[in-house]
Amino acid sequence: MSDDPRTGPPLLGDERETLRAFLDYHRATLAMKCAGLTDEQLKERSMPPSTLTLLGLVRHLAEVERAWFRRVFEDGDAPMVWSEEVDFQAAYDASGSSRAEAFAAWEAEVEVSRRIERAAGSLELTGRQPRWGEDVSLRMVMVHVLLEYGRHNGHADFLREGVDGATGA
Repeated sequence: MSDDPRTGPPLLGDERETLRAFLDYHRATLAMKCAGLTDEQLKERSMPPSTLTLLGLVRHLAEVERAWFRRVFEDGDAPMVWSEEVDFQAAYDASGSSRAEAFAAWEAEVEVSRRIERAAGSLELTGRQPRWGEDVSLRMVMVHVLLEYGRHNGHADFLREGVDGATGA
């Protein structure tokens, strides 16, 4: 993990620019934590009994993107990527997955999320969170997804260090 490909958020941006930039920064952080690793390395588990892997995190965050952007603002009946039910845990099992499969799904969901956010007139846009049966704002969704990335990128830090000793931002 030599060069840092991420762009930091603006220091004086407005609310939307700042949320968008922090979210993209964390998306880039996840990709950076996985860069240069083989499929086998991406599937290395943290420590027993956990089955958490970097590839599992990528799959999980594809589900998060879908559940919070596509399903809230476009299609509440859209199926999840890796489970018949809305089971976020199912995505963590990356044992039969590959970098190509997981990253293709994640990158596709990120693009849908970005399209939805950019097309929205404001952060006040509301959609329906199908799991809750409640309306939520785009602002709330962006903050929630940002928190998901922040949490899981912390896991990715430890997982990457366990794979090859790489540490850092």
